[in-house]
Order: sequence, then structure tokens, then C-alpha cells
Amino acid sequence: MSLSSSLTEIRKKIIRAQRRGGYNHPVLIVAVTKTHPAELIELAYANGIRCIGENKVQEGEEKFSLLPNLPGLKKRMIGHLQSNKINKAIRLFDSIDSINSLRLAEKLNIRANNFGRTISVLLEVNTSGEKTKFGFSPKTIDDMLAVCELNRIDVQGLMTVGPLTSNKKEIRNSFICLKKARETLNSQLSGYMLTDLSMGMSNDYELAVEEGSTMVRLGAALFGPRGEYSKQRQE
Repeated sequence: MSLSSSLTEIRKKIIRAQRRGGYNHPVLIVAVTKTHPAELIELAYANGIRCIGENKVQEGEEKFSLLPNLPGLKKRMIGHLQSNKINKAIRLFDSIDSINSLRLAEKLNIRANNFGRTISVLLEVNTSGEKTKFGFSPKTIDDMLAVCELNRIDVQGLMTVGPLTSNKKEIRNSFICLKKARETLNSQLSGYMLTDLSMGMSNDYELAVEEGSTMVRLGAALFGPRGEYSKQRQE
């Protein structure tokens, strides 16, 4: 299936999922381009995608250097950010969607101040409780509120990764948990509201959209299984 056809089908599924959940707000599609070549970013852009997600700073740096000027393309860091990569991340990305602790946020705030820049972020919340995942506990509301008060960080919303299971109830509950965390934070914030809920990937984005996701991160759903694009280029 072509990228254009995949996008059309995904958008139809998003609309149907929103209807089931009773929502009608825009849902941003973030094309996950990790492990794919720079030319795939160009192809995605040519098909109307204006937001990409990379997991690793080094990989993003290498690929972005090969890209032509693509006006309006937003680059989001969606993977775990190591402290020693903060400076590069600030230079490379428009948003860092994986701030998983107050300590990391404080370091980012200092570096962003050194650059004279305010950086948009999402707070990563471990809604499944899986020990292999990074993220704030949903119970650490005070820590998340403290991040929102940092002067060089602009918290736009929350992000989570659904549990690795086929149990739809567990997956849905993790998304409901993120939504409730945003509600709790917004009830205690003064002057602005968190709007984004980045939840849902290729295997569970319809469930996420049913629960109010504003942003889905799609790789395989757009480009096929990992490595398929490279294989097609060689044939």
C-alpha cells in the first residue's frame, strides 16, 4: 500500500474512532521515522505530513543534515533523552516529548536558558506501571506541576506509551489514566491549560483516539513493517 493510501485509511479510522468516543478535535499524526532514511521524511512531507518523530538524537542529527529545506516541518524528539544529549536536542528539535522526571526537566531548563530559548515539551507518564518504561508516575502530580513552573520550558501536554499487551481493557485504562492526569494538572494550574494528549501508536491508536488522544505516533501503520521501505527501494 502506498503512503498516500495508508494516510487516507488512517484518517478514516481516526474519524470513526472519534465518533465512537464522542470527540471531534483535530488529531495530529506524527510520522515516526526512526531507522528510516532521510528520503522517507521527504516522501512523508510530499504527502502532507508536517510532523515527524525521532527516537535518538544522534540519528536525527545525521538525517536532518541530509534534508533539503522543508518549510513547516516540525521535528519532535519522542525517545528517551539522555542528559549528555540535551544541548543537541535543543538545537535539533522543535519539541521534546519525553520529559520523564523533574530532574531531567531542570537540566533542560538550565540548558535552554543558556541558549536563550524556551523549549516546548510533553511530560511522559508511565500509565501502565511497567518497570521497563520511563516516565512520571501518575501520582507524582507535584513533580509535574513543578516542571510546568520552569521558566524555559513550555509544557504543552502529556505523553504515554500503552502497555505491551493484547488486552484492550488494559490499554484503554492506560489512556484513561493519562487523560485523568491532565485533568488533575489543569485543575491546579493557573493561567494556562495543558492541551495535548500524545497517546496511541500503530497497534493501538484507534483506542487512544476513542479516549481523546490529540496526537498519535505512527510508524508501521504509515510505512509498513520496519525495513520494508528499504527493501522496496532495492527491488
